[in-house]
Amino acid sequence: MAFTLKVMENRRVVTGLWLAAFALLGLGIVQVYTSSYIFAIEARGDGLFFVRRQVLFAGISFALMGFVAFIPFRWIERIGWWLWPTAAIGVAMTLVPGLGVRAGGAARWINLPGSNVFEPSELVKVALPLFLATVIARTSGSVGRGLDDRPQWLPGLPLLWRFLITTVLIVAPMMLLLRQPDFGTFAIASATIFAVLFVFGLPWGWIAASAAVAAPAFYILIMQVPYRKARVLAFLDPWSVSDSKGFQVIQSMLSLRSGGLTGSGLGEGQGKLFFLPEAHTDFTLAVLGEEMGFIGVATLLALYGFCLLRAFRLAARAEEAFERALATGLATVFGLSVFVNAGVAMGLLPTKGLTLPFMSYGGSSAVMSGLLFGLLLSLERLDRGRA
Repeated sequence: MAFTLKVMENRRVVTGLWLAAFALLGLGIVQVYTSSYIFAIEARGDGLFFVRRQVLFAGISFALMGFVAFIPFRWIERIGWWLWPTAAIGVAMTLVPGLGVRAGGAARWINLPGSNVFEPSELVKVALPLFLATVIARTSGSVGRGLDDRPQWLPGLPLLWRFLITTVLIVAPMMLLLRQPDFGTFAIASATIFAVLFVFGLPWGWIAASAAVAAPAFYILIMQVPYRKARVLAFLDPWSVSDSKGFQVIQSMLSLRSGGLTGSGLGEGQGKLFFLPEAHTDFTLAVLGEEMGFIGVATLLALYGFCLLRAFRLAARAEEAFERALATGLATVFGLSVFVNAGVAMGLLPTKGLTLPFMSYGGSSAVMSGLLFGLLLSLERLDRGRA
């Protein structure tokens, strides 16, 4: 009887986000296969090279997702914030000669055994919401589930010192992201901080002041850096630089346009035949649009939209500060990752090398997307337990 009740309880949990996550993992494997096969033959002499690795990444992602979803939530509350200093150390390691791997003018990866690499900025996207949630909950005195219901963040220090130390702990790793450089992750992290603070009642005066400071700062970071300025100008008129900075986005838009309503069929796309750079990573949505058409892209975006709405619903229903801050931060990171990648592929945003969660090839992205969904599933399990 107890076993039957446990199975029924798990069935209540294995719905919604679970099904969406499983669907995204499966679609991602198919998408990596169709977008990378020809390139893999030319680059690796094996058409299945990338998809085999993606199957492994997807398996690790799913295992991590399940582990995080079902561990006691109090463990996440107690130790989850340690991922932030871990991510900060990882970002710093990318700048160390011999440890960091430089590609495309950026040092965003670190060497791992077995000729593998890891991108710490992917961990930053998940670790930051955990850190922000911990600081907010332990400062507000609302921690919950057996933890002391009193301020525990940097106890014994004056409020000003706690604020300054926390600011340094947040800002320092983000400055390292600019040093790599990885402006995309920096922008997503900045938006995540703003979103979480907004949800927790950041006064409108502070919002206006922050916007007044952030707008010129972002303008300088973009327009005073030659390669970023060139990307913005190429975004405004890609056809004027069609043989250089505008080439990727033009090929992406052509692929999407040629797909029409229903697409040319799975595996039949022409853009991936060395017309569209990064077809299996940053611009995989263009391949999907060409082969599966508007219907395929709309279906994928609807699936992402469902996940995003579930995440924000969890934030709205949360009873504890930690849960609300965590759900808000994770939803912001996930939503912006999809929005930026899709916006770039459709020519709505300047070119930026951000992966599409679960769809793009890459171990770091797949595994960290699994961790992000595992946290959302843990929050969902907590929410269903109260129902």
